[in-house]
Amino acid sequence: MARYTGPVCRLCRREGEKLFLKGDRCYTDKCPFERRRYPPGVHGRSRRTKMSIYGIQLREKQKVKRIYGLLEAQFKRYFEKARKMGGNTGENLLSLLERRLDNVIYQLGFAKSRNQARQLTTHGHVMVNGRKVDIPSYLVKVGDFISIKPGSRKIPFVKEALESRDLGAIPSWLVLDKDAFEGRVVRLPERSDITHPINESLIVELYSK
Repeated sequence: MARYTGPVCRLCRREGEKLFLKGDRCYTDKCPFERRRYPPGVHGRSRRTKMSIYGIQLREKQKVKRIYGLLEAQFKRYFEKARKMGGNTGENLLSLLERRLDNVIYQLGFAKSRNQARQLTTHGHVMVNGRKVDIPSYLVKVGDFISIKPGSRKIPFVKEALESRDLGAIPSWLVLDKDAFEGRVVRLPERSDITHPINESLIVELYSK
């Protein structure tokens, strides 16, 4: 299965809520979801709204996959790892997803979307503890320093994203030094750090069938 390369606004419409996949546009009246809140496709308006329990669980899993830009096999690997960690599987899963390097780049404000952060990482513009890391799925640890390479700090969208980033919007498990183009992981993310409406118990129930 290849990565989805179509219009990302269709994904928001399919899930029935904003997933904030397109940066600043999601906050304007140009967002297609604001004008068409029904599912995409010729039968979008006429689709029945009542879903089975399985359908609700499936949609929740698809929503989280799309937020973090994962394929099914990748997502299942994260779930299996979360299940083996002990404790609350759903919270472990979300913590692992939040620790992905592309998500951290996005949360620190070096990019306006996770997709943009993934591109920044794979193109070799990101360093962890002073060494280049070009793997978006790299899991950061407490104490890690994440920065933009000195030669990449003049990239227009990086400067624009960082200048518009509100320090108050950065999750409390990260700290940012705007002038140094550097962030640090001060603790592991907790469930309370995730503000997007996600019901992880539905995902656990789906995979437990």
